[in-house]
Amino acid sequence: MTRRIHVLTGPTAVGKTALALRWAETHDAEIISCDSLLLYRGLDIGTAKPSREEQARVRHHLIDVLDVREQADVTRYVTLVRAALEAIAGRDRNLLVVGGSGFYLKAFFGAVADQVEVPSDLRERLRTRLEAEGLPPLVDELRRLNPQGLGALDPANPRRVLRGLERCVVSGRTLAELAADFARQPAPFADWAVVCTRLDRPPADLDERIHRRVAEMLRTGLVAEVEGLLRAGLRENASAAAAIGYRETVAVIEGRLSLADLPAEIARNTRALVRKQRTWFRTQLPPHRVIAADEADPATLFA
Repeated sequence: MTRRIHVLTGPTAVGKTALALRWAETHDAEIISCDSLLLYRGLDIGTAKPSREEQARVRHHLIDVLDVREQADVTRYVTLVRAALEAIAGRDRNLLVVGGSGFYLKAFFGAVADQVEVPSDLRERLRTRLEAEGLPPLVDELRRLNPQGLGALDPANPRRVLRGLERCVVSGRTLAELAADFARQPAPFADWAVVCTRLDRPPADLDERIHRRVAEMLRTGLVAEVEGLLRAGLRENASAAAAIGYRETVAVIEGRLSLADLPAEIARNTRALVRKQRTWFRTQLPPHRVIAADEADPATLFA
């Protein structure tokens, strides 16, 4: 019998958590989080992390597995997911992946990371050069290593240039050769059948839910949570510190934003994220079912 991964995704605040719990209870399933921020202990209120009561209703995986100072990446995520999948399958239970972190989500449908390991000292050296010399010298070096051209790489994007240069230097190969190697890689979960359903809501409905969520976060102590996280080393994790809800609250704590303006700023940035998520879901995911969140029925969610 083919082993199956059920994936429930959709934009922030669409209602994934409540429906996921109902589906998992109905279908004797366990839940694997596909939210890059839920990996971290202490990022609770600002992520709308499932509560202790919700996690007690259904067994969850990949929540609170990393210290806030640790850096997660897709390779580590895939390793953790595979271990959880095998454990769940060993208990003969169904499994449900829930979340909307695009890069992690894409791992369920195809290869997302190459096999080139970049030493931290090289990465730091190139970043230091970027700060000291600017982007053009790094682009020139990348072109020298790729005499046939840079392909689709955007030479005006510092992050893409650094990533390309790191991999060319470490591997001794061109971008075209690395791309060809990557295309031959199997998907991390090619031995599972993956079925995906995406929830959506009308923009006005989702906007109202975002405003309610932000108000609830502030009511239940978001500012105090971020103060504690800063003491615990949040600034050492650039990705987590820049997450919506956290970066705005840090700005308040540091005096760069007023507390009165905090709710509107978080809501505005969340709406912008939702627009990006919708575009990403349409363009990056394989064909999948899209249903209105208000009409979703656990009995037919993946029918």
